[in-house]
Amino acid sequence: MEPAHALPAILDGQHLVETFGLIGLLGIVFAETGLLLGFFLPGDSLLFAAGYAATGKLSDKLHPNIALVCLLVSIVAIAGAQVGFLIGRGAGPSLFQREESRLFKRSYVTKAEEVVERYGAGKAIVLARFIPIVRTFLNPLMGAGQLPARTFALWNVVGGILWGTGVTLLGYFLGSVDVIGKNLEYVAIIVVGISVLPIVIELLRARRAGRSA
Repeated sequence: MEPAHALPAILDGQHLVETFGLIGLLGIVFAETGLLLGFFLPGDSLLFAAGYAATGKLSDKLHPNIALVCLLVSIVAIAGAQVGFLIGRGAGPSLFQREESRLFKRSYVTKAEEVVERYGAGKAIVLARFIPIVRTFLNPLMGAGQLPARTFALWNVVGGILWGTGVTLLGYFLGSVDVIGKNLEYVAIIVVGISVLPIVIELLRARRAGRSA
């Protein structure tokens, strides 16, 4: 199967899975959910491609077991978010008060704050898993905001399983359809866009309502 080139290599989940395999996949998931520098990584399309890889159609050398992939991804996603929470708890609000740079924009934190304000802490922790950038910054934000550790841990487990298992299984079952498998990268982009569209619409409505109030 010829690799697609609709995205740069660093943003192409299919390319990353083919290049780095299961260990690389887990490392990227941990970085995106637990380390502030991982916000640019393609978590959703990466999991989608990992699910497709488990069908055996992506590469002759890459045949991970789908149950094992879902289990490991969920565990690492939960662990990564927990690390992000602890980073925020240790650093406090000052973590987000530094000057803007290429790797840090105040708008990233604002997006996470809007999700929390709109849905409350519990739902935000779960929903953030499906929103690029927000899933990276919300965890330390919750830690800096002194959210009870037990509350975060509970919703972190729920969100980690829903995201880590759900998106991976989606890639596994949809990838079994021949026409989808041949256009995997484009389908992954569409799926990710559809998954976050309702949340984006809600956030835009809330922002407009706030401005008109």
